[in-house]
Amino acid sequence: MNTSNLIQVYGTNWCPDSLRSVRLLRSQNILFEFIDIETNESGRRYVESVNHGFRSVPTIVFPNGIILVEPSNQELLQAIETNCLD
Repeated sequence: MNTSNLIQVYGTNWCPDSLRSVRLLRSQNILFEFIDIETNESGRRYVESVNHGFRSVPTIVFPNGIILVEPSNQELLQAIETNCLD
């Protein structure tokens, strides 16, 4: 699968905010790639690089380069509406 056109969700399987964001994306039928920063070293380094050394999750990257860090449901829905329209 070519994931370059997918939203990338960097998170962990134990983080409530990561799980909430994943549930929201699924509820909107949005395809995404989940990268667990605890098992994916390059994913962890990427998150640290865009968050000034912090492992802030979820860090959500849209195909157009927009990055959301720890967004609320409302912020994520707005970003989906703005960045995922065909």
